[in-house]
Amino acid sequence: MKQFVVSVGCEYGCGGPEIGKILAKDYGIAYYDRELIDDIIEEAGFSKDITEAAETGADIKGRAKELQNTKSPTKYGNLTDRVVYIQSEAIKKLANRSSCVFIGRCSDYILREQENCLNVFIYAPYETRIKNLMERNGLSRDDAITLIEKNDGMMHARYKQMTGTYRGDRHNRHMLIDSSLLGIEGTAEYIKVLVDKLFGESKK
Repeated sequence: MKQFVVSVGCEYGCGGPEIGKILAKDYGIAYYDRELIDDIIEEAGFSKDITEAAETGADIKGRAKELQNTKSPTKYGNLTDRVVYIQSEAIKKLANRSSCVFIGRCSDYILREQENCLNVFIYAPYETRIKNLMERNGLSRDDAITLIEKNDGMMHARYKQMTGTYRGDRHNRHMLIDSSLLGIEGTAEYIKVLVDKLFGESKK
């Protein structure tokens, strides 16, 4: 297959990371999630506290679009702006290195000018997400709801601050799919049909 990138955005608790891992495993390509990208940021000398501050979106003054043409993160006095720069550069370099799957991290926006990037957004009914977290993490219903609200709020704020738009906006994605329809494995298989169509050697 041709080199390609799948950017997976998702609501918390809908199985997005699990679907991304299946895609990466089945194609034998790299998988990058929040933890791996944050490790790269820490290697650049930024503490977890600064990374967490950037994660909330509250302290970010610049947007990814404004950071793309800069030569150095030191241009930004605000440390969270530097974190955004490092993250953006890391994602672009990883995407150019080899085929891979990204989970979140505004990768759809950062890679929006790359023709070989498929942007997918995965969601699920609220009650399904609650059930998933209760079963997967052994949580009570109230704890699952709290976790969903916390993470959704944080991710929506961060994406809006960085891009000026919304995570689930159809204009930012090539595919939006409800993972409750086909389940985790079925959703991954459905996405693979589009990947093969777009990036397979037999593409017409």
